[in-house]
Amino acid sequence: MVTAKIRFWILISLVTISGFSQGMLLPLLAVILEQNGVPSSVNGLHATGLYVGVLLASPFMEKPMRKFGFKPIIVVGGLLVFISMALFPVWQALWFWFILRVTIGIGDNMLHFGTQTWITTTSAKEDRGKNIALYGLFFGVGFTLGPLMTRLLSVNETLPFLLSALFSAVVWSGMFFVQNKWPVEEANSSHATSSFSRFLQTGKIAWVALLPAFGYGFLEATLHGIFPIYGLRIGHHVDILALIIPCFAAGSLVSQLPLGILSDRIGRRKVLLYVLSAGVICFFFAAMLETSSIALFILFALAGMFVGSLFSLGISYMTDLLPGSLLPAGNLMVGIAFSIGSISGPYLGGLFLQVLPGVSFFYVIVVMLLIVLGAVFGKKDKKVGSNPVNEARS
Repeated sequence: MVTAKIRFWILISLVTISGFSQGMLLPLLAVILEQNGVPSSVNGLHATGLYVGVLLASPFMEKPMRKFGFKPIIVVGGLLVFISMALFPVWQALWFWFILRVTIGIGDNMLHFGTQTWITTTSAKEDRGKNIALYGLFFGVGFTLGPLMTRLLSVNETLPFLLSALFSAVVWSGMFFVQNKWPVEEANSSHATSSFSRFLQTGKIAWVALLPAFGYGFLEATLHGIFPIYGLRIGHHVDILALIIPCFAAGSLVSQLPLGILSDRIGRRKVLLYVLSAGVICFFFAAMLETSSIALFILFALAGMFVGSLFSLGISYMTDLLPGSLLPAGNLMVGIAFSIGSISGPYLGGLFLQVLPGVSFFYVIVVMLLIVLGAVFGKKDKKVGSNPVNEARS
């Protein structure tokens, strides 16, 4: 069996390929369905399938992981992803593709929950921040490269699906060289109360820390699932869109680690207020300059630098607010919030295009970011590291 260091990089490679498959699937299917004449509202609703799967699986992940360990959860999740990806070219039907999207969502959720929990529970205190930053960074790398696969549509419509399935299978096979481990049991953990009670407590204490994950899910799914439709309608070529979309994720790669370090120094809330305000400004200007490809390249990259780290900042903020016994429930609720944002974003965006075709799509994002900004602004600050339970757990 491999060493702990090699195991870490195998887990990171799984996160990378998960980001790649998600980043590819949203714009790829959006373009295919748009070219086939599917209405934008239906297209947007269809894009929620991935996140319906994430949402369906989230409440049921903790108990199987405690019983079977990290490895089986990750192996089954990876299997669901690459088999589903390979089945897309088999039958082009809306309902069949939706089922495949849901299945990939379930598999991705198993991958993320397994790898994220394994990495955070086995990382030393002095390396934990760096390891979580690497986790987010490499997911972003995969998510940045994924949309580039839409350019292969001009070669063959089945090629992106088959290549993604192949990449996933190769990386997934590395798990067979990793020894299984189980989560650490805590004395005051989930066995003392029901799952519902833990979720309720988590929501009461850290509801505001769930909103950045919601906002990131909304952004990610809307930019990848609806913007390609809007971009085609306002005259941008599909090849240009395939290059513009990854700029958001690419921008987040530049700032992910610096923003994490800055939040350690000045607090998560302050950093969230800064990046959300800057994100509002970027997308407002995107609405003004949406017909310019150059402007969109620049603004997508800037927006990614500011709000592309909302998810990781939200996880850190949640960890600051919650006691150690509620962190498993907190991680699951972050995933649920992300899924709700990812489901509502494409549907509301598609509906907006259908109802208000003359108004810029980017205003939907501006309004959402303003709502999250207002909620974070209204929450009193809490000093980072002031949670004694978290300190004891470390």
